[in-house]
Amino acid sequence: MKRRALEYVLPGDVTAPRLRAGLATDFDLEAEPSKVVDRAYFDTFDGLVRQADMSLVWENGRLQLMNGDGREVACLSWPNAPTVVRASDLPSGALRERLAPVIAVRAATALVRVRVRQRVVRVLDAERKTVACVVIAQPSIVVGDRARRRLTPRLTVTGVQGYAKALGRVRDLVEHRLGLSGAGESLRDEAVARAGGIPGGMSSALEVALQPRQRVDHAAVAILSQLIAAIEANLPGTLADVDSEFLHDLRVAVRRTRSLQRELGGAFPQADLARFRAEFRWLQEITGPARDLDVYLLDFEAFAASLAAPQRFDLEPLRALLSERRRRERRRMARALRSQHTHTLLAEWKRLVETLPELPDDDRPDAAGPIVDLAGGRIAAVYRQMLRRGARIDDQSPPVALHDLRKKGKELRYLLEFFGGLFPKATVDPTVKALKSLQDTLGRFQDREVQAMMLRSLAQETAGRQNGAAALMAMGVLVERLTDQQAQARAEFARRFASFADRRRRTAMRETFA
Repeated sequence: MKRRALEYVLPGDVTAPRLRAGLATDFDLEAEPSKVVDRAYFDTFDGLVRQADMSLVWENGRLQLMNGDGREVACLSWPNAPTVVRASDLPSGALRERLAPVIAVRAATALVRVRVRQRVVRVLDAERKTVACVVIAQPSIVVGDRARRRLTPRLTVTGVQGYAKALGRVRDLVEHRLGLSGAGESLRDEAVARAGGIPGGMSSALEVALQPRQRVDHAAVAILSQLIAAIEANLPGTLADVDSEFLHDLRVAVRRTRSLQRELGGAFPQADLARFRAEFRWLQEITGPARDLDVYLLDFEAFAASLAAPQRFDLEPLRALLSERRRRERRRMARALRSQHTHTLLAEWKRLVETLPELPDDDRPDAAGPIVDLAGGRIAAVYRQMLRRGARIDDQSPPVALHDLRKKGKELRYLLEFFGGLFPKATVDPTVKALKSLQDTLGRFQDREVQAMMLRSLAQETAGRQNGAAALMAMGVLVERLTDQQAQARAEFARRFASFADRRRRTAMRETFA
């Protein structure tokens, strides 16, 4: 079991002298001078550091990664509080090694700054060894350069490895002799919430609890409201280019929106639906090139690693070219996303979704029906279409046949994502697992084809750059590697599809979604 720091609410009548008196009968104490510390808490937009039971904190010139028990895992000297922390920008060392697996390509940004007036009291045993630390803290949120909003005063008890019994005794004294109650939330979470943030971050997961007999249009509103919130939440980070996942999550929300427009089209006024389907297709298209270049650059190290050591460095002209193109596409995309056109589109779509249940049903043939019937029928139909298309694919089928099956698989994936909770998990969960496996193979097949085509299209421009001839040779080897990987994915297809389409699954799907 993890050792954790114990945090308590500190009432105003529990002063430092009273605390010392309460503990001094059982322990020797050594109080350090009172001091003020400035602290900033960092996390990714989706709260990856917190999910890993860690905290990333800048405090008085040091950037620290802390465990859930309050112990420092790694640190780095950092004189001034940063605004953004990216693992890739950190120097080699313990902090980068421990943080990189947690946040990956995401950036950790400053969530809130606090100023804490605190006093540390060391709890000593008979041999004058420190067996625990008690910290009395009076924190406030910092706005600008001044402490503006006071937070809950706290008392924190932290154990020392090897002295679990002593920690237990200190805990008993604090809780029973002093009568302190445990803090309901950490200082970090309280400060983030009081500053207007979300302690756990903004998840990209879609979590909507639908009822089987719920009207189709009401179900559409419930799902689309979350997707609108996701688009709005990720738009600022996309425009600021904080990290590549903002654009990714924005595009996922747009794709999900387009899927729902298609699947529940009968819940919308048809003229409005046609207009918004075209507009969201435009939104997907204007964000596509920038995202493609993000992916190429994110995968660049893996591409280079597939080459022999001397040739890895020969690819640098290609990396520079991709980076230049990314900057151009980002600027073009940003202009479009900041435009009045996009602002109006999102505002009018939000207004339509909010008022959808109030509209007449005349032009919305599916609006009043139960969602379970429409969803079940669509899931069954799309699954049958996948079975038919997949069964026709053999070694002679053109690549487009696999690409089309992948698109149909995305349609089924979104249907199960939206509506799977209405049906038995015993059918839905294994189907999603098999579908993911099939989609991974189909995705790798298509990605490798697109990546090889991209490299060929950049050959002439790369060749004209400094060291371009060497880069061109390395790109040729890389195209061969990608072609081999595409062939491997195609060889996997039959096995993956057989699992997805086996007799038991077909029976379960037919009985569940008929």
